[in-house]
Amino acid sequence: MESIGILIFFAVIFLLASPILAIIAILRTNKPQPSGDQLAPLLQRLSTLEKRVAELQSRPATPPAATVPPPAAPQAAPQSAPPPAAAPHAVPPAVHAAPPLPSARGKDSASSALDLETLIAGRWLNRIGILAVLLSVSFFLKYAFENNWIGPTGRIAIGLLLGSAMLPWSGWLLERGYSYFSEGIAGLGEAILYVSLWAGWHYYDLFSQTTAFAAMIGVTALMAAVALGRNSQRIALLSLLGGFLTPLIVSTGKNQEAILFTYLLILGAGQLIIAIRRNWRFLIPISFLFTQVYFWGWYESFYAPQFLERTVAFAALFFLLYSAGPVLRACRPGDLFGEDSLLILGNAGAILIALYAMLWPDYRWAMTLAVLILSAGLLAVTQQILSSGKAPTSYARLLFAGLALSFATLAIPIRLEGRWITMSFSIEGAILVWSGFRASVPLLRRAGYFLMAAAAFRLLFFPIPAPRFLFNASFAAYLVLAAALAFSLAAARRVWDSLDGVEKGWLGMQAVAINALLVLALSQEFWGHFARIEMHGSDRLLSQHLALTVLWISYASALLLVGMMKQSPLLRWQALALFGLAVTKAFFYDLSFLDRFYRILSFFFLGFVLLAVSFFYQRKIARERSNQ
Repeated sequence: MESIGILIFFAVIFLLASPILAIIAILRTNKPQPSGDQLAPLLQRLSTLEKRVAELQSRPATPPAATVPPPAAPQAAPQSAPPPAAAPHAVPPAVHAAPPLPSARGKDSASSALDLETLIAGRWLNRIGILAVLLSVSFFLKYAFENNWIGPTGRIAIGLLLGSAMLPWSGWLLERGYSYFSEGIAGLGEAILYVSLWAGWHYYDLFSQTTAFAAMIGVTALMAAVALGRNSQRIALLSLLGGFLTPLIVSTGKNQEAILFTYLLILGAGQLIIAIRRNWRFLIPISFLFTQVYFWGWYESFYAPQFLERTVAFAALFFLLYSAGPVLRACRPGDLFGEDSLLILGNAGAILIALYAMLWPDYRWAMTLAVLILSAGLLAVTQQILSSGKAPTSYARLLFAGLALSFATLAIPIRLEGRWITMSFSIEGAILVWSGFRASVPLLRRAGYFLMAAAAFRLLFFPIPAPRFLFNASFAAYLVLAAALAFSLAAARRVWDSLDGVEKGWLGMQAVAINALLVLALSQEFWGHFARIEMHGSDRLLSQHLALTVLWISYASALLLVGMMKQSPLLRWQALALFGLAVTKAFFYDLSFLDRFYRILSFFFLGFVLLAVSFFYQRKIARERSNQ
């Protein structure tokens, strides 16, 4: 039996080694030779050099022919004859070297077919061949294992030896110019090592989970070192995938949060260092995606309130880790890449979702504080980008500034409610518009306009209760928004001439919105006030409508006077529009529905004010004519 076991062992070794020895023999006998694509440029350069030499040889013959006196011309001609004679000797090499040029063109015309051929034969067949060899060895080993030809220890030892041998063999292939084949062999060796370690722990219980985990970490570190040594981004990607598959491979289904997240932090930090050293931009986003998959997978399976502090700390560390790469690149010369922008936005969204999932609604103060800290950190990054010498309007600075403002804005509804949210939006919007004009950053101004529009939306569609006349939160919110709009208009005066037409139009609408909001706020106050007065049902409604008519006429009159004093056509036109609204209401509603007494008061007040307005306009026109 011992002799049979020895024979089986040698048979396994022969089966595993024969493909490797065959490939080595083929590579030694068929060393890569320069292809036609490589020779064509060299032949073309040689032809060009030969032509140049021929031109240089023919140049000295021309000056002597021009300087020979006429009597001696017949004698000078034989003397100058040798140089032209040399030209025919120089021409044949150029003519002889010309054929490579059509050949090179022919090669270029067929380059796409050759590239496809190289892709299929050199890369795809390599990957398929590796898979076939792996399957054949797996089938043989499975057959040997099922028949107990090889014990568990021998099986794992064979896998570890084979996987370990693949790495130096891939280096040997790389030295001989087979880079893609070398990377495939390295990946195959890594896969065999991972599978062997997993089987040794999970199936055969030859070593503990800790030993398997540590060994897999060693394999990941080894592959990372190989990637750096060979300057291969594909091997680095294989190392990354192996590193993130390790926790899944050695998982026992138990909650091991500290070990898992610490490992992910170390792995992510290593990939960050490699990506920065080699400028391999895609490693960090891929690492971020795997980290988020593990984080939320653990959260759905094991999170409980007793893990709150530790989980929030790990989420913050993940945010800092994956912010480091884009921040470092943003502070250096040049702009951000597309994947950097996606990583910044994805990372910010991930931390916000994590904080919301764990802190809302029981820890609103803590969540507000965390969001404000994140906003302050992003503002610090914005300032650092400016200090690094980049323009104030650079894409990186605007991106981080926009995120900082978004975080600060989100902190308001997180902590505050109702009326305070609306007022905070108005105040922050005015500050952003003012800051945008001061710093000449249009993005800040647009953010401010958006916040003030959001405040107006909340006032119109989410009304605030007003239990008292004028002295209530609803009227205060309208006043704060109107003041914020007026403040933004005042800030725009200094740079009005430098603004484009679109922004000027938006600011003009803000000027109209100020009076519209004030009229609406006062109308709601008077309507609500008369609704609260103890009256008969019909008398209450009649009083409300009469109050609206009087209010609109009074406000329009005051607005018209201010427009005349300030010589502002915009204010005067707003007053006339409000007069038109009051006249329409008087003739179409008051005349038909108001009681006789209220109708008399309404039309008397309306007529008196309109006559006064007409008088003031006629007086204004007369003064202008007299001045002319």
